[in-house]
Amino acid sequence: MKKILFLHGFASSGHSGTVMTLRQLLYADGVSVIAPDLPVMPQEAMALIAQLIEDERPDVVVTSSMGGLFGEQLHGIPRVLINPAWSMSRLLTFGGMGRREFYNKRADGAKDFKVDKEMVAEFKAIEKNTGKGITAEDKQMVWGLFGDKDKRVNHQKDFVKLYGKEHFVVFDGEHSLNDKVLSRVVLPIVRELLELH
Repeated sequence: MKKILFLHGFASSGHSGTVMTLRQLLYADGVSVIAPDLPVMPQEAMALIAQLIEDERPDVVVTSSMGGLFGEQLHGIPRVLINPAWSMSRLLTFGGMGRREFYNKRADGAKDFKVDKEMVAEFKAIEKNTGKGITAEDKQMVWGLFGDKDKRVNHQKDFVKLYGKEHFVVFDGEHSLNDKVLSRVVLPIVRELLELH
């Protein structure tokens, strides 16, 4: 069975509408979508992702927003980075300190969490590794998908500088994904990477 590991965005969870839609779209192909609730602390999230890749051996990693910061740093596995947020530390410093509510239900029942200096420092440390160790093989395996109306983050130029334009896609959409973008833009690329024809 083919497997996708989905890495969600900030303050989200593995129970987001995006995950549910991906599962529905890929159900007929017999593809399983693994979508953990990522820990709010970035270093813990990175450790969990590394463990999941070792244990589950996913065929493709699909990421949204913050998940794209973590996903970019995985090597040797096909990745689809949708609206990757590679400057989380700056975003949080200038507009997100203090208590925040989760957008989606979390498996542990948590309703909110705290953004503090420690979290920002961890994001900053991880961001320093963005673009490090990219191989020619990685450039063939990584896709960057960017909504043309994304008001939250825009790392289009950074992506092109690191990975070139071959797998660079700008779509009609915003930062958050909807069913249309998932079925028309994301799904064909995921199916290609999974070799589902």
